[in-house]
Parts: sequence; structure tokens; C-alpha cells
Amino acid sequence: MVFYLNNKVFAFAVMLLLCFSCKNETEHKPVEEEKKQELIMYQPSEMASLMNGMYAYNLQIRQQIIDGETPVSMPLDLMKLHSADMSNGHARTAVWNSKIDGFIEAQQTIVDTLSNIELKQRYNAAISNCLACHKTECTGPIPKIKKLLIQ
Repeated sequence: MVFYLNNKVFAFAVMLLLCFSCKNETEHKPVEEEKKQELIMYQPSEMASLMNGMYAYNLQIRQQIIDGETPVSMPLDLMKLHSADMSNGHARTAVWNSKIDGFIEAQQTIVDTLSNIELKQRYNAAISNCLACHKTECTGPIPKIKKLLIQ
């Protein structure tokens, strides 16, 4: 019976200890406000926007040619290529300047209804001009441009 009482006293003492040692108060630490970085939307350069527009245009022309249609107009002002602001770190080089006029001419031959050259061949020549320039200047979009070729 002494053993039984000692266990009850021990259990009672443990319960009292737990009750009085536990505090319901939580420590209030000063919360440091996390400085959120402002999200900066990517703004493509004037040249990048123009190139994206040319890609979309050539993708549309490609589908027209595959469907057997003949494109008749060019809605893009390709002369802007001579003056458009380049992306950061890029500048017009002698190679770029030598290729741009050939590219513009090749793009214009696609809609030339008087040409004796097959439309698919004229289109692929224009896309090949894109590839030739991008092999020396800005290599990133080459895989995307290759998808424009008509096999």
C-alpha cells in the first residue's frame, strides 16, 4: 500500500509540475518584415519584338504555302530593322549590316507574284537568310527558326 501511495503522490507531483511549468504565453519575437522584391516584367527590345513579329508572320506564310495558298502581302515594315533598338549587349555589326539587306530582299520575294522561282523555294531561301545571320549574331533562336523551313 505504501508503494501505491508513493505512486499516487509521484503522479500528482508530476501533474502539478506540468501544469505550472507550461505557459500559454508565446514569446513574441519582432517579426522582421521580409522585403519583397518588386517583380520586373521582361520588356523585349524593339528588335526582339520585331523579330518575334517576323517569326509569327513567317509561321503564317509557311502554313499558307503548305495549304497551297499564295501569300500576296507583307504587313511588316522590314525597314525598321535598320533602326530598331537592339537588346542589351548587342549592336549592329558589319556582318549584321551585310546580311540585313539580303534578308529584306528575300522576304519581299516571297510575295512577288511575278517571280519564276517556286514559292516554297523562295520561302525557304528567306528562312535560310535568317539562319545565316543568326549563326553569326544571335544563336539562341536557331532551333525555332529551323522549324519554319518547309521540307
